[in-house]
Formats: sequence, C-alpha cells, structure tokens
Amino acid sequence: MTDDTRSHPFRDSVQDVAATHRIPDTPQTRAPAYRLAFTDTDFLMREELRPVRLQLELLKPQMILDERGIKSTIVLFGGARIPRPEHAETARTPVLGALSKYYEEARRFARMMTERSVESYGREDVIVTGGGPGVMEAGNLGAHEAGGQSIGLNIVLPHEQAPNAYVTPDLSFNFHYFAIRKMHFLMRAKAICIFPGGFGTLDEMFESLTLIQTKRMKPVPFLLFGRSFWERVLNWEALAEAGTISPEDLDLFQYVETAEEAMAAIDGFAQPCT
Repeated sequence: MTDDTRSHPFRDSVQDVAATHRIPDTPQTRAPAYRLAFTDTDFLMREELRPVRLQLELLKPQMILDERGIKSTIVLFGGARIPRPEHAETARTPVLGALSKYYEEARRFARMMTERSVESYGREDVIVTGGGPGVMEAGNLGAHEAGGQSIGLNIVLPHEQAPNAYVTPDLSFNFHYFAIRKMHFLMRAKAICIFPGGFGTLDEMFESLTLIQTKRMKPVPFLLFGRSFWERVLNWEALAEAGTISPEDLDLFQYVETAEEAMAAIDGFAQPCT
C-alpha cells in the first residue's frame, strides 16, 4: 500500500509490522505483551477472541471472491468416498463401487457448467465444492477440464486432508468453523446439486433445505442425483404423511440422473410464487 492509494492519512499496519522487525532486541520487546495484537497468534487463539476468529473466517473468503468478481456459484455436495469409475472394483463395498458412476456425472456436469461459466468470464455459475476427494474432486476436475476456475471450501479435520489437485489455487480456502463454511457455500448459490454421500452430505443437504423451507433463503434449483440412492436412504413421503413436513415441501427438490438432466432442470427452473 502506498500513500497515494490509502483512503486515510494514517500510517498503515503493513508499515508498522515492518517497523517491528527493526526494533532493538530487549526483554521488553521480546515479551508477548509487546507484540502488535493483530500479529500475535497466541493472543488471537484465546477463547475470548472466538467472535473475532468467526468474523475473520467470514471476511477472508468473502473479500477474495468479491475481488475476483465471482457473482454466482453452482454448489456440489457429495461423498468423499465415492471412487473414480476406474477404481470402482477396489471400493470398500460393492454399493460404493456402483456409486462411482456419480463421480463421472459430477465431473461431466461441472465441465458443462464451467463451459458456460467461461462465457461470462468466469464470474457466473462457478463450481464450488468442499475441495476434498470423491464427488468434490470430480466437480473441481470437470471445471479444470473446461479451462475454468472453481472454488474449494476445505475444513480442518482430525485426519490429514489436503485440497484436491483441481481446485483453483487462489480459490482454495480452509476453515475451522463448519457453520461459516456452510454459509459460504450458499451465499452465492444459483443451484445446489446433491450427490450420494454420508453424514456430511446429509448435513449440508438438510441445512440447505431448511433454509429454503423456512424462507431464510430464496428457492434455487435443488437437485438430488440418483433417485434410487436417495429413496433408499430417505423416506420423504413418510415425513409428509406424518405431517412433520408439508406435502408442498416435497417440491423443493427434484431427482436427476445425468449431467444433461441437471442442466435442463437448472435452465427450466421457475421461481415459485410467494
């Protein structure tokens, strides 16, 4: 930052951080209390600073995505354990191996959507995934094959997890808070695509559906890939029959099987009357 670009007359933080590297080495300057608060990691990790960390985790991706001019996203949720088709025979269960076809559909769908995105200079319909393996990798791979950018919203887990190799590096984010991560998934969502998955996928699906059902979020195309999988896992009609959801809530989502069906569903989506 230079004096010409600053919107205020005060000395900026970058200059002061640089200045701290030149101060004399004394017992006072070595003491933790003397560190600039915003450069003091130990201070920022204190329990009392949780609200600040939440705000930072919200702001960092928001500012970067705004700077990149990304206006809308296509969200892909799905299982990290879904294998590539060529690895289907080595999957931990036969059922999981059979689900490998959805890796291919996620890849094809992301590629088709990204081909459209690049027509808007990569600002609209940008693929966003959790940035990990399985369906997430397939989504980022498809976008990469189309020559476009894609977003990965990773999260720190107890076991080692690195972003897949196809996330655009400058759009690869890491989170501590699940809640803030899920918020970023939906803030620009133009469509939500749910592929077979486990607890994480179910959590993301139900939170998204709840926001739409309760009108905390505008309706968007909500696509469940794989009717046979989802009808086996969830008895939606039983919820409606029991009265725990309304019959019209079943219209919040629709089933698709292929990338082409998903594209057609998004293009044909009609905003419900309110």
